[in-house]
Amino acid sequence: MANQEIKLASTDVRLFVKREDLLHPTISGNKFRKLKYNLEAAKLQGKQTLLTFGGAFSNHIAAVAAAGKEYGFKTIGIIRGEELASQIQNNPTLTFASQNGMRLEFINRQDYRLKSEEAFLDTLESRFGDVFVLPEGGTNTLAVKGCEEILDTQDFEFDYICSAVGTGGTLAGLVNASAQNQKVLGFSALKGDFDSENITRFSTKTNWEIIIDYHFGGYAKVDAALIGFINRFYDENKIQLDPVYTGKMLFGLEDMIAKGRFAPGTKILAIHTGGLQGIAGMNQRLKNKNLHILSHG
Repeated sequence: MANQEIKLASTDVRLFVKREDLLHPTISGNKFRKLKYNLEAAKLQGKQTLLTFGGAFSNHIAAVAAAGKEYGFKTIGIIRGEELASQIQNNPTLTFASQNGMRLEFINRQDYRLKSEEAFLDTLESRFGDVFVLPEGGTNTLAVKGCEEILDTQDFEFDYICSAVGTGGTLAGLVNASAQNQKVLGFSALKGDFDSENITRFSTKTNWEIIIDYHFGGYAKVDAALIGFINRFYDENKIQLDPVYTGKMLFGLEDMIAKGRFAPGTKILAIHTGGLQGIAGMNQRLKNKNLHILSHG
């Protein structure tokens, strides 16, 4: 995908965004990459149904539903929170998933924590039949393989490759594909120390670092400064950012550049991982709290 240079205040650092958000109209950014080889595997195994897991505003749930419709799979989404069953019509993500043919099954949070347990997965397969199971967030070996294709040869000119990080699959793919002289920075969307297991599990390289200073209080937490930044960023660059992942990463990058954290002459490539479907749900929450909304959602 094309790399778009970003307007910065007077600085000797150059920042570009790889427009992975433009990969596909409904299977967005890194979700397209993560699903590519998983869908191929499902076809080869003769599976007709994809089953996966997610929360109320999950980019992964939306992407799997859209991919199922486009590539001829039935889809089942195991959704965290029984109370959401009566709120589908008020939730943009769940409405989208349902409209794309996904069967939504709501379970309580205690049972949801068992989503990786073999015994729990066995009960799902006994209930739903011969399904192809995708983990929450979509990260597995095939997903990492797809994310390795985000970078191409023209991207080796950059000193830093940057991405938001949740489960770590996208970052692992970027690390694997990076050149020896490049540093890969992952901006954690989660509060607290980042669990690096998924990166070390899928990559043996060590040219990466997790930045934990720009989570804004935790996963899907936002404040007026972040919303203002995302709106300004669109006005200046005509690029929409989601407030959960890429918005926080680019806020952090601009802050680090302004504080002189990068040497003069440094070239940085930030990966736009998509996730724009979540803006409608975030604006809904912001309106309910009488807060400023994302003006380009």
